[in-house]
Amino acid sequence: MSLTDLSAIQLAKQIQSKEVSCREVTDAFLNRIEATEPQVHAFVSVTADLAQSRANELDARLARGESIGPLGGVPVALKDNLCTQGVKTTCSSKMLENFVPPYDAHVVERLYEDGAIFVGKTNLDEFAMGSSTENSAFGATHNPWDLSRVPGGSSGGSTATVAARQVPLSLGSDTGGSIRQPASFCGCVGLKPTYGLVSRYGLIAFASSLDQIGPISNSVEDAALLLQSIAGHDRRDSTSSKAALPNYQTALTGDVRGLKVGIPREFFGQGVEAPIADAVMKAVDELKALGMEVVEVSMPTAEYALACYYIIAPSEASSNLARYDGVKYGLRVAQPNDDVIQMVARTRAAGFGHEVQHRIMIGTHALSSGFYDAYYLKAQQVRTLIRRDFDSAFEKCDVLATPTAPSVAFPLGEKSDDPMAMKLADVCTIPVNMAGLPGMSLPCGFQNGLPIGLQLIGRLLDETTLLRVADAYEKATEWKSQRPAL
Repeated sequence: MSLTDLSAIQLAKQIQSKEVSCREVTDAFLNRIEATEPQVHAFVSVTADLAQSRANELDARLARGESIGPLGGVPVALKDNLCTQGVKTTCSSKMLENFVPPYDAHVVERLYEDGAIFVGKTNLDEFAMGSSTENSAFGATHNPWDLSRVPGGSSGGSTATVAARQVPLSLGSDTGGSIRQPASFCGCVGLKPTYGLVSRYGLIAFASSLDQIGPISNSVEDAALLLQSIAGHDRRDSTSSKAALPNYQTALTGDVRGLKVGIPREFFGQGVEAPIADAVMKAVDELKALGMEVVEVSMPTAEYALACYYIIAPSEASSNLARYDGVKYGLRVAQPNDDVIQMVARTRAAGFGHEVQHRIMIGTHALSSGFYDAYYLKAQQVRTLIRRDFDSAFEKCDVLATPTAPSVAFPLGEKSDDPMAMKLADVCTIPVNMAGLPGMSLPCGFQNGLPIGLQLIGRLLDETTLLRVADAYEKATEWKSQRPAL
């Protein structure tokens, strides 16, 4: 078996036992990237020299008998909206095309401490605004299962690189489904943790009350390993949770007897295709066979989540992206005799793509005098009702099971001129962000050779139960062993 076919846990064990060196593992994955990247285009930048230097350093530490951490020698890719000291962080935008941060994001610090090897920065929809990774200023990413189709978004690069076995682990960010939806499209495991469980320090903000960083992998065990590394309190993030961290890997017992899985019927409408709903319900039947009790629950406000999201998220984006004005850092476009207002206007027109400009304008309008109460305030009130619906549902069950996306991956360009159809790709994932809950996607079937994702949703800060159920399902099925022919 090739090194690139091994899981992160398997690689870490082989490195610790000195069956293979960090440098051998790193070179194997860099060679895989070189061979497949022209087809997939998952990366904005590949940091081969830095990765090899890091591998050599870790091998030297191992030779001296030193510990190199639970992720020692495991290659990891980072979504290019996570700040990396000395390495460009572009957000796949012309606005930040040449931006080199002077510091690392909190999660990057944590992974470095645990021995991970960073091999590059992955492509995304510009400033994480999109559902297909077609909105990147540096070109679209392709789905490894079918190169004519999208990988999902906005963490399409981070997910495609895992599906293509270019890396065993990656980090993405999830504002309305941006980890889970591409995980569904690419047949990976993608986890959006509880809001605040993972520090957002060093994540370039899109919508601050919704953004969350999370792991992408090819197995639930690997997702638990990566979550263990990045979770925990950070004083630099005022929304960071101070809750004590459990051991996520010990939660993977394989035993789910006595737990209850809820089926919210509202998540099976709104354009969810019949083969998707059927695959999810077959997954629920498998959970029942494993000893879980199935209960039906109702969430009547879930249908309003999409509309509320597209008021709240653009409003926060309008505020967060106001800093890109050509004055402090990033792109500056100026002509002789320009005043400041003209310079800012030229810079933002040239630096932001169409989708980002569109969302900024929506958000600015929603926050403007005379419209704030009618739009932004009302959306926040409905957001509270959505959270209450989840609370009521979890009085009857331990996890919820839904489709992750209403369809399998669609062809590149198919929805580019249909904004509403593109937004509906996140209809099943957005409610989870609105409530700040943990949610994850894992494979549960195929339609015409393309992966289908099962979404599991948990209570606040109850990632242990979520991972436990996902792991039990994964071990009882064969979907994890499937991989694209790339």
